[in-house]
Amino acid sequence: MRALVVTGRLAEEMVREAVGEMADVLVMEVDVASFITPKMLREARPEGYDIILIPGAITADFGPVSCELETKIRLGPKHAVDLRRVLPLLDSVELSATTPACVLLEERMRSEARSAVDELEQDAKASMAIKGVKVGGSSRMKVLAEIVDATRFGDLGLAERVRRSELEGADMIDLGIPLDADPADVARAVRTALGATRLPVSVDTLRPELLNAGIGAGCDLILSLDGSNLNEVGETAASAGVFAVVLPGPETSLAENLRRALARGVKAMADPVLSPPLMGLAESICRYREFHLAFPEVPLFFGVGNVAELLDADSQGVNALLAAIGAEAGASVLFTPEYSDKARGSIRELRTASEMMLLAKARDSPPKDLGLDLLVLKEKHRRPEVEMPAEFETVGPGVGRGEDGGVGGGGGGGRWEMDPAGSFRIGVAEGKIVVRHDSATLVGISARELLAEIIDRGLVTRLDHAGYLGRELERAETALSLGRSYSQDESLFPTKN
Repeated sequence: MRALVVTGRLAEEMVREAVGEMADVLVMEVDVASFITPKMLREARPEGYDIILIPGAITADFGPVSCELETKIRLGPKHAVDLRRVLPLLDSVELSATTPACVLLEERMRSEARSAVDELEQDAKASMAIKGVKVGGSSRMKVLAEIVDATRFGDLGLAERVRRSELEGADMIDLGIPLDADPADVARAVRTALGATRLPVSVDTLRPELLNAGIGAGCDLILSLDGSNLNEVGETAASAGVFAVVLPGPETSLAENLRRALARGVKAMADPVLSPPLMGLAESICRYREFHLAFPEVPLFFGVGNVAELLDADSQGVNALLAAIGAEAGASVLFTPEYSDKARGSIRELRTASEMMLLAKARDSPPKDLGLDLLVLKEKHRRPEVEMPAEFETVGPGVGRGEDGGVGGGGGGGRWEMDPAGSFRIGVAEGKIVVRHDSATLVGISARELLAEIIDRGLVTRLDHAGYLGRELERAETALSLGRSYSQDESLFPTKN
């Protein structure tokens, strides 16, 4: 396919470097490539091409020009550097006249990855199925999401937590039972959870009377059986067809407890216990691998939360790495309580990580370039910086005042003045930005739309104040998108010493 890439004067060198010998380049008489118009291309009348790529940031309609030139005109990527990824795919991918090529390819890769995951899971052979959810074998590692202290919730609150965990990507729901719970509390929690989801529901405690209460209320899985409760609970679980996670101890090995459970007819998976960082983590990973080799048909329970909750690092990377280690060690279930603030989002992260590992195994490759990833602040393809001009003026840093304590000027580095239209208080609540002013309270999710509404209503009159509001609203929107907390006039990412 013979291709032509159209650009402006400022981006010419960058485009030619990215394109190489893969396409021809047409430089229009305009500095900024996104300002290229249909009229310019019509007057240039390029001929002999199968496809013409215009910059991805262009929003004008090039349909009529495409008809006149009898050549497909499609949006290329937003950034010139991405041309080297797009051009080799022209013969196999139909680009769009309305969606930038970089966005289109990302959406396509993501869609194909999801379809591949579904197909692999459908064809997978599993060691067991809990209420239709495949566990073990060649199936995807499943995410078991714990609701800590589940019996302390009211019915409505517990049902909401269950549904939220399911929406985040949980495959199974675990009800963490506090030490002071009684059998009636457990039975109520199990019935509430079963009424809120079709996913398997487990009861998490070692107390025999509470496990039996959960079994009586219809739970699908119990956590956990060990030498202290196996005699009292094992046969009940087996006769009810309830699955169980088996632990080592007390004073008995995991292998011994597992054999005793299996002898009673319990449908069991094993938990060699993942240890916290610097408290035996590496040794416990070896223990998982050795146990998997000894009992290859027994699904393994992998307590990711034992590490993620006890390590002050961003959970995306921690969960991705632990999922990869779990996949190599033979894990079948990834367990997370998503308890601390820093571990929020772990359910979704582990679900994505488990899908990445399934795809990587099928492709016999490392978990990269799959169409799925857990990159948030890091980027896979860095955009080029602009060239530093030969002559420039250095500005700031100026110290301005914000709106804290009712101050309403927004200020810059010079003399601060109050905006006559009044001040604003900005916060976040329930996934939305809340903007309070003396004359109105506005709520939304878009910083751009909120600022436009503020300007339209005449609630801001000073340029420095408008600039300040745009800055703060954008920070609030960024905080929501990253799942971080937000406080007006405070940095999202405090500087580390």
